[in-house]
Amino acid sequence: MNRQRRFWLFKSEPSCFSFDDLGNRPDGTEHWDGVRNFQARNLLRDEIKPGDGVLFYHSNVTEPAVVGIARVVNEGYPDWTALDPAGEHFDPRAGRDNPIWYMVDVRYVRPLARPVTLAELKMHPEVADMVLLQRSRLSVQPVTPAQWEFILRLGGIHEPFNQ
Repeated sequence: MNRQRRFWLFKSEPSCFSFDDLGNRPDGTEHWDGVRNFQARNLLRDEIKPGDGVLFYHSNVTEPAVVGIARVVNEGYPDWTALDPAGEHFDPRAGRDNPIWYMVDVRYVRPLARPVTLAELKMHPEVADMVLLQRSRLSVQPVTPAQWEFILRLGGIHEPFNQ
């Protein structure tokens, strides 16, 4: 069965991990770890697949905004950071036989020509039903194809996402 590409918005605080940080990783690729919300975990584990598009969103800053595009390159697998007692994402309930938390690998594609701020998104009825605009604190959330295309156009990208 040939699965249709899906789209997502991943939130990150740039002081912890920014879009530029992703671009500076070897091959522009990094695991998306530390998600500790069961709804987001289920998306990472069950729904998000290689080839899916990701809007990279900087949160917890003066002007939260979508700043770039990434692509999922590896489907969900156990988040090993939950097993490290010295790590900030440690969860004593998790174990090798009971992983609890999952992550995916994402690859940097390109920055938007200009960031699309949360304030700007709130002004457009075309995206009024986005999970992001429903006061969601969810760090990983679905985006419809129409929302994806609209945000890319707002951000100055007019060619299709084919990477």
